[in-house]
Amino acid sequence: MKNLLKKFLKQFSNNVLLFTLISILLGLFIGAIVLLAAGFNPILAYSTIITGIFGKWKYISYTIIRATPLILTGLSITFAFRTGLFNIGAEGQYIVGSIGAAAAGYFFHLPMFIHIPIIILSALIAAGLWGGLAGFLKAKFGVHEVISTIMLNWIALYLQNLLVYTEGFQKPGGETSYDIQPTGIITLLNEWKLSEAGRAWFADHPILFDLFKTPVNFGFIIAIIVALVVWFTLRHTTLGYKLRAVGFNKNAAEYGGINVNKNMIISMSIAGGLAGLAGAVQVMGVSHNISLLAAMEGYGFDGIAVSLIGNNTAGGCVFAGLLFGALKYGGQKIQPAIGAPSEIVNIVIGTIVFFIAIPKLISLLIKIFRKKDNRNVR
Repeated sequence: MKNLLKKFLKQFSNNVLLFTLISILLGLFIGAIVLLAAGFNPILAYSTIITGIFGKWKYISYTIIRATPLILTGLSITFAFRTGLFNIGAEGQYIVGSIGAAAAGYFFHLPMFIHIPIIILSALIAAGLWGGLAGFLKAKFGVHEVISTIMLNWIALYLQNLLVYTEGFQKPGGETSYDIQPTGIITLLNEWKLSEAGRAWFADHPILFDLFKTPVNFGFIIAIIVALVVWFTLRHTTLGYKLRAVGFNKNAAEYGGINVNKNMIISMSIAGGLAGLAGAVQVMGVSHNISLLAAMEGYGFDGIAVSLIGNNTAGGCVFAGLLFGALKYGGQKIQPAIGAPSEIVNIVIGTIVFFIAIPKLISLLIKIFRKKDNRNVR
């Protein structure tokens, strides 16, 4: 019986996908218990969430739009983690990327096929330097990246607020910057769908009309391409090998001739650029400007949960980002529909992350069983 239990625990802990799915189910189960304790019908609540995600084409579109920056910030966390670093600064890097995108989008007047790459490049460079600063502080002075990135988050927040009020960049009478130029926008049919011809065409196509009510854009495609690039870089390039070697064992990597400090800076720069790209996608595809922030939007912090649920893999971040985006968007519907607090969704997500951390406990149990067997043999 004991041997069967050990085999099950070992197989269970090694099957990451199975464990993730079970963790999601357990999260939903705990959420149901909380709903029952609060006096709400969990079946009705979850059916409301599902309807709020898949009930209309515009709901599906909004779910994907909400998931896109989460996928990119999740990839940022994953990239740093795979190289032995914990990037808590994706939120600040996201903000800096938004600033770079908004500035390049507004001040530059270029053809679309040049303008969009320039905006993306500006966001990547700005956020990459912001992330690289944390890597430099760790490599040069031994400042832990968790501390430096947390501090840089707040600097980025107030830097954006300062720039929003900069003369020549602030929209008169408002708390936002000027919108970026039309040549920098990746929202599909952004102007045409508001024209008379567009409205007339959509009147004959109600499904597409429902879909294009949302700021549907190319951001999700960009996120998928970036996920493939991250996976390929880490698995099939010399750079990826060096970065992973540093993550596995810094001393062994240094003994093998790898410049550890240099690769720390490179890793944090790339992670910063990925988070900054999330900000650029939001500016180009959704908001088209930057605005005064009373508090952080949370995309970078939510990216940590996305990375954990995705088991710190590029492909996992895509599916976890979609799950996270769906729960966040659909979860808003339960409060107006049945009166249940939408914070239940945060409980579900927190519980999922908690159970995903359980394999560490299972590994510990396996070690305990092995030690007992060794003692019995003696």
